[in-house]
Amino acid sequence: MTVRDWICAVLLLSGALFCVIGAYGVVRLPDVPSRLQAATKPQTLGLLLILAGTAVRLEPQYAVGLVLAGLFQVITAPVLSQLFGRTAYSTGAVDKSTLVTDELDERLRAERG
Repeated sequence: MTVRDWICAVLLLSGALFCVIGAYGVVRLPDVPSRLQAATKPQTLGLLLILAGTAVRLEPQYAVGLVLAGLFQVITAPVLSQLFGRTAYSTGAVDKSTLVTDELDERLRAERG
């Protein structure tokens, strides 16, 4: 095995490990904000590591598409997580007694008048 193969293997395995840890967090964590955290942070990092490992194996012209896929993931994952979290909060799916600070409630009250 070459050094390139080892780098690819380490990146792919570590990316897969992060994805598994994120999936485990989604299943085991108790509330919506925690599950959103587990669904976005480790999954995004895991995907980026998998894309990097794939880019090591491919020709340079194909790596551009992988960079675009990674960039799209980094841009959209936080936005979607915020939208899902706000929707869960608005529909009452978030247990407000578990929140340390509730800045969204303060903001919504200020907007209402």
